[in-house]
Amino acid sequence: MSAARRVPPPWVLSIPIATFGMTAGFIIVTLPQMLAALRVPGGHIATAVAIITSPGFWVFVLAPFLDIRFRRRTYALVFGLLAVCATALTVLHHTSQTEIELVMTIGYLSLALFGAAVGGWTGALIDKDQNSKLGAWNTVFNICSGGLGVLLSGYLVQHFSPHVAALLVFVIFLAPMLTFFFIPAPPPDDVIASESFLRFGREVVSLFKRRQVLIALLMFTLPSASFALTNTLGGWGKDFHASPAMVSFFGGVGGMVAGVIGSFLIPPIAKKFPLRPMYLAVGILGACFTLSLLLLPRVPGTYGLAFLGENIFQAAAFTTAYAIIFQVIGKGNPLAATTFALLTNFLNLPIVYMEVIDGKGFDWHGVAGAFAADALVSGSICILLWIVLFHILRVQKMRPAQESLVEAK
Repeated sequence: MSAARRVPPPWVLSIPIATFGMTAGFIIVTLPQMLAALRVPGGHIATAVAIITSPGFWVFVLAPFLDIRFRRRTYALVFGLLAVCATALTVLHHTSQTEIELVMTIGYLSLALFGAAVGGWTGALIDKDQNSKLGAWNTVFNICSGGLGVLLSGYLVQHFSPHVAALLVFVIFLAPMLTFFFIPAPPPDDVIASESFLRFGREVVSLFKRRQVLIALLMFTLPSASFALTNTLGGWGKDFHASPAMVSFFGGVGGMVAGVIGSFLIPPIAKKFPLRPMYLAVGILGACFTLSLLLLPRVPGTYGLAFLGENIFQAAAFTTAYAIIFQVIGKGNPLAATTFALLTNFLNLPIVYMEVIDGKGFDWHGVAGAFAADALVSGSICILLWIVLFHILRVQKMRPAQESLVEAK
């Protein structure tokens, strides 16, 4: 049986992402609640979470080591186990803020390396016609498992003893990694693994010379389709007269449903349209949707529509972005984990600074100012990138014709 036939379908390849999502959900939502129970001030909680999650923005520096010496499955197993152990240890013993920050920073670093190892491993296994499907299932498992992780960890911490809660968190969060045994794990590239570190470094640097990588970095670094409003709408429910219960519902169940819808919209469309223009189209349509919300009254129904809509567009954007990343990786890429970590790092960056821009817009003119700032910035960037991308594609099409003309002469 060929290696290609032994590769499971995209939904199976994406199951390990549930370990990432559940652990990330614990860190972002449950852990701050645990710190608040220790009477840690709100400002210190925000700082602590920022410190803990900081490896997510520089882990790509370490990611090249995931592509040499050992199989990516081995790295994923080790770092996934470390991340879940750190989470369980924090559930078991969380009486000191300093200890929590130290343990969970190591845990999040391990989690980020786990995500890079899994993404590079599975992305290098699939054919190009599976890119959008793997991107969709990655997004679905990430979003849904994140919500599940919040619900499970919160319930376990509140209703069970620390020892029982820690044990259950450890077992449940590790469970998706059982699929590792059903996914083929090719060995690292013999040439790269056997060459000197200097040669390996040159291979990594060469990534930045690839046009596909540079275009993807440009699209992901600029706020073309970040939809950062999904991270700030939770605090603006009162501006729409939405009750706390309604905000919680849309933040939990609503966010998961919207994520599934947005993710599965992309694969059928990706069969007919190129991924990069489609990513920008999602950004433009999402910006138009955000602007249309300015015409609606500030009532709970509008809040629900805004929350669901923004989450649908963000899920669609992330699905398309992951498909682009898997396309850039390509089947059998010896630097798959490095490429995955590099591109996903820059994909997450605009969400951070767009939250600041949205906040400035809110300070300027309330919800309307935030919506307008988010839509106008992201929409204009998408249009600009569309022009640049169109020019690049036109040059690429003209080049073979010019070369043929030269050969004819």
